[in-house]
Amino acid sequence: MDAATQLPTVGMIGAGQLARMTHQAAIALGQSLKVLAGDPAESAAVVAPATVLGDYRELEDLRAFAKGCTVVTFDHEHVPQSVLRTLVDEGVDVQPRPEALLYAQDKQAMRTRLAEFGLPQPRWAPVDSISDVEAFGLPCVLKAATGGYDGKGVWMIDTLADAQAVLASGIRLIAEERMALQRELAVQIARSPRGETAVYPVVETVQSGGICTEVIAPAPHLAPETADEAKRIAETIATGLGVCGMLAVELFQTSKGLFINELAMRAHNSGHWTIEGAETSQFEQHLRAVLDYPLGSTATVAPYTVMANVLGGRAGGPRLDERLQHLLADDPGAHVHLYGKAVRPGRKIGHVTVRGDDPELLRRRALRAAERLQEGE
Repeated sequence: MDAATQLPTVGMIGAGQLARMTHQAAIALGQSLKVLAGDPAESAAVVAPATVLGDYRELEDLRAFAKGCTVVTFDHEHVPQSVLRTLVDEGVDVQPRPEALLYAQDKQAMRTRLAEFGLPQPRWAPVDSISDVEAFGLPCVLKAATGGYDGKGVWMIDTLADAQAVLASGIRLIAEERMALQRELAVQIARSPRGETAVYPVVETVQSGGICTEVIAPAPHLAPETADEAKRIAETIATGLGVCGMLAVELFQTSKGLFINELAMRAHNSGHWTIEGAETSQFEQHLRAVLDYPLGSTATVAPYTVMANVLGGRAGGPRLDERLQHLLADDPGAHVHLYGKAVRPGRKIGHVTVRGDDPELLRRRALRAAERLQEGE
């Protein structure tokens, strides 16, 4: 509780762009967002006054950080289970709980648990040798059981030599079948400790090099029964795992139906569109959920909303501020979010959102805006 405002203080472990945008949502609710940063230059650390420097892997750092927090939550899933369980045992309100977060941290545990729910998944198996991969069959996908994100920790395997190079790293792996995709979808659901849920429209996500580059909300030309199935999957997972906060379920749409790809128990790239495109943003919804407030409306405010990620481009050219000014002059209706990050090629440094009636026109606008910020042209 904040002594000055008598309103809750939410502690967020991690200080990336998700924490930065959560800070913006907390301001409107009068809440204080306290962030744990590893570096004072991190995205949220440069804007949130209640920033604590520390290591998310160290129990003593997290103990000190949690003091005065009404609830502790995350902008990433990498905090060790042993540390989180100790905090819970000591009376810290951690949301989502470690026993739920495990299934976003460990893909092997996730696959095993979702199979128990009878939910649709790609064929998969744990592998730790060439003979395991050979028995599973090629081509396949190898995934690091823990620690992967934005295409990192994922390898497309066509030959046993490819597999051998990954196995040599010594990391724990699972193999998954390589599916023929029609497209990728995502659905987000918020769940509070009291069990209230709120589901957002199913969106289409576009990937490039393992990184989400576009989100179209809602997913165009999606059959109502398919949208209902995606929402049913999300409800089953959120309730079955006892999730608290935001849950993103990434899905493959194939000719044989929907299959679960991965889970995230936090705000997610597939939900950035909600800031301008929904009655309640995913960031405000996450705060409401972890504090057990009534959840907000997930209704859309326009027929379609398209979000495009801005990635760091090549060195040189106009300054980012010049690029921003030119974009805003050319497309005054574009909503720009820059994350305050140092620019590196391929790094997510922001996103652009546009709203309207025609999803293809919106896609062109959003991609053009992102390109202007990335390349300055």
